[in-house]
Amino acid sequence: MSIPNTTPREIRPTHPGEMLREDFVPDCGLAASALAEALGVSRQTVNELLRERRALSPRMALRLSRLFGNSAEFWLKAQRAVDLWAAREAIQDQVAWIKPLKVG
Repeated sequence: MSIPNTTPREIRPTHPGEMLREDFVPDCGLAASALAEALGVSRQTVNELLRERRALSPRMALRLSRLFGNSAEFWLKAQRAVDLWAAREAIQDQVAWIKPLKVG
């Protein structure tokens, strides 16, 4: 049995870049350049992610999971929540007219 969650989220979910910037990077004492080096990516890539100007890719999720010892799914779920929220905000008026199907 499942309970449908039809209540739209009022505030934007936490972006993975914010999680990195506010929690992971300070706790590990890393600068953006050190994080980039540890991940094997450019400083620009890390900077754009930390500033929430870049979405987290599956490849980056794998890199972060390896570095911090958590799962890639953790990072991807955070990004998916942000993406779905943004999409809902962008097209909610365009899909409001669609009537759900009644099966049975």
